[in-house]
Amino acid sequence: MGGIGRRGVLLGGAATTGALAAPVVRGQRAAGVKIGLVAVLTGPQAALGTHLRDGFLLGLKHLENRLGGLPAEVVVIDDELRPEVAVQKVRAALERDKVDFVVGVVFSNILAAVMRPVTEANTFLISTNAGPSTFAGRGCNPFFFTTSYNNDQVHSVMGQAAQDEGHRRVFLMTPNYQAGRDAIAGFKSRFRGEVVDEVYAPLDTRDFSAELARIAAAKPDALFTFMPGGLGVTLVRQYRQAGLANIPFLSTFTVDEATLPAQQDAALGFFSAAPWAPNMDNPQNKRFVADFEAAYNYVPASYAAQSYDAANLLDSAVRRVNGNLSDKNALREAIRAADFRSVRGTFRFGTNHYPVQDMWLCRVARRPDGRFQTETVRRVLEANADPYGAECRMRVA
Repeated sequence: MGGIGRRGVLLGGAATTGALAAPVVRGQRAAGVKIGLVAVLTGPQAALGTHLRDGFLLGLKHLENRLGGLPAEVVVIDDELRPEVAVQKVRAALERDKVDFVVGVVFSNILAAVMRPVTEANTFLISTNAGPSTFAGRGCNPFFFTTSYNNDQVHSVMGQAAQDEGHRRVFLMTPNYQAGRDAIAGFKSRFRGEVVDEVYAPLDTRDFSAELARIAAAKPDALFTFMPGGLGVTLVRQYRQAGLANIPFLSTFTVDEATLPAQQDAALGFFSAAPWAPNMDNPQNKRFVADFEAAYNYVPASYAAQSYDAANLLDSAVRRVNGNLSDKNALREAIRAADFRSVRGTFRFGTNHYPVQDMWLCRVARRPDGRFQTETVRRVLEANADPYGAECRMRVA
């Protein structure tokens, strides 16, 4: 576990024993807190889940493995990026392990799968990455919070950044699936210039030469792309090799601390949009980044930072209700209060339980120690709320 103690961590939903497994009597202080931590830990996207898991566990370590003063225990759940597997394992965590909270989730399809079984059990689900618009508006849920963002927000930030930078003609390229189309829609929501081309690349693309030729021929002021994971690694390398780096590379979920170890110099100077970056200058973030790197020997990505915040959020909520986890209405209000210091600085929840936060333009840099990270360039949006909150009509039983 790279320096993080294994005390309080169970793998794969191991059964609980002792006081933690006993039912909680209403109005009584719980004996402990149990969390089901959901992350993809196998397959090509496991790096993202590893960031998420490690960030949450570091948060617990900083809290001395306690939440609100109560002993905390974590059941680590590998969703395998398979919705049916995620549902099965999460149901076991709820019914057998009696978890008090379900936290984590990298991908929106996994969140959509586990949302119903978790919330119908009157258990709070705290997403630390996935933030689909379907649960931000009319589908908002009193048992659901996210410490990340609405998925559309980050793409719209880059659209605003392109607008602010005076780019008049932009080439758009994303993968050919719904998230890619959503990314382009988000970018266009704030960009008022000309879209010179709109390309949807197959999800299994390994050679972008045809697309890169179209970019070169179009001679745009900038490229906007959303190419997550391995797609991003391939595109960034080939973009640099094609001699196109003079065209500003504006991206979302393409160059970050999860992909930079593979992209390295090829990504230098390329842009991303995010609510957080490792170089943010506040005491909470400095401690988080330094201790994360000391524990795990890699630079944390937003998946880790948002999970670290979730641990501190839960600590503040459990403390606020004095350890009484059975009063769900009081616990909900305690979570909503978000009475903790975030690594990203300004943070609060909107009416739909999605964050209201600053959004930043970031750029890839190499640090003096040779490691790569994204660094803030400027704040693009201040105290930004996602556009779906107005449609949320939260109903609390």
